[in-house]
Amino acid sequence: MLCGIDLSIKEGEFYCLMGPNGSGKTTLTSILASIREKTSGTVEIFGRVPSRARDIIGYMPQENFCSANLTGLENLAYFAGLLGYSKPDSKKTALDLLDKVGLGDDANKMVAKYSGGMKKRLELATILFSGMKVLILDEPTTGLDPTARRNFFDLITRTKGEDITIFLITHIGSDAEEADRIGLIDKGKIVADGSPEELKRNHNLKNALTIEAQYKSDRIKQILSGFTGGGEVIETEIGYKLSSDDITEDIPKIVRTLDHEGFTVTRLESTTATLDDVFFKLTGHSIKD
Repeated sequence: MLCGIDLSIKEGEFYCLMGPNGSGKTTLTSILASIREKTSGTVEIFGRVPSRARDIIGYMPQENFCSANLTGLENLAYFAGLLGYSKPDSKKTALDLLDKVGLGDDANKMVAKYSGGMKKRLELATILFSGMKVLILDEPTTGLDPTARRNFFDLITRTKGEDITIFLITHIGSDAEEADRIGLIDKGKIVADGSPEELKRNHNLKNALTIEAQYKSDRIKQILSGFTGGGEVIETEIGYKLSSDDITEDIPKIVRTLDHEGFTVTRLESTTATLDDVFFKLTGHSIKD
């Protein structure tokens, strides 16, 4: 359920809505894509209600939807026909789009033989027909390996240069980092909004330390709290995470202090602050929970 979402996205902006499963992302997406009716409030896309803006909205759901029993060319030609293209124009447009997403050489290959990354690129092509001004992408990289994910976002970046507004839904922090602006959503509410850099800076997140010991203890958490400068120590599934302004100085002190108290550190990792860390700090729970 959504709880008073107030959101404005600029034309040509790459906006990401990031949150865990059940946070309201898909509900909002389905309303914007005119798949579900809102129960209250106002929604406008370029001055029109979603149901009257379908001709300028390209919607890519999370589930694969292209037919595995057709070739890439046949799939795109079919979608072109639905949009009113003539048969000759359907084929030409389909070939142009396949070239655009790097599938020109695989146009006549059955989609059943496509890799996961190729299927996602094909489905991206289905929403890039001329006239589309808003692209809504619902968890588009779920299940992709890092290389396929990188290739997919390279395509998205190129599309952004064509003054197309992109609305990305994800629970993956590295995907959200690609956006101009991010809204963090939890339990139907947007809890923060800004660029990736603004979100980290505004919540005083610079670096993060992940610490694991032989076992978890309230005493360990208490000790670690002394190194946060008043910040929060977040308990993870197998350890603890905290922010640090000076990792170089804090790491040896933490190890020595825990050792003195009889706790052996089994793993210690330092990372730069991520959007997942921002979400942790704002909500008190992991975006994966």
